[in-house]
Amino acid sequence: MAVAQRTGRGIALEELSGIRDRVRPFRDQRATFSSWPFHLLEEHLRYKARRAGVPVIAVDAHHTSQMCPRCGHTARHNRPTRDTFSCRRCGLAGPADHVAGVNVRNRARSAWVLVNGPVPQRV
Repeated sequence: MAVAQRTGRGIALEELSGIRDRVRPFRDQRATFSSWPFHLLEEHLRYKARRAGVPVIAVDAHHTSQMCPRCGHTARHNRPTRDTFSCRRCGLAGPADHVAGVNVRNRARSAWVLVNGPVPQRV
């Protein structure tokens, strides 16, 4: 939060509403899965950001960990393991969480421009 405030940047979050409906956990994972406090975490972040004057934007979370930020190729095969990303088209490779974070950042930048861009004037 302090870095975002000091540098004049915002915070981007994945829109995770409905995640419990989209993900099917194994039986032994159900208790842990149902206690994930996504909404609570987001509310705390928004509250602290509002106090610090830092903007927060939520972006679509679909395929952020499967899409290559360099070439845009999206496929399940780009994630050979849970922790690694390797684009089948251009060869970009790295930690899956980092690649997903880059995609969230890029989506937030695009959305931010749309939200804060000038209103077109009618002629």
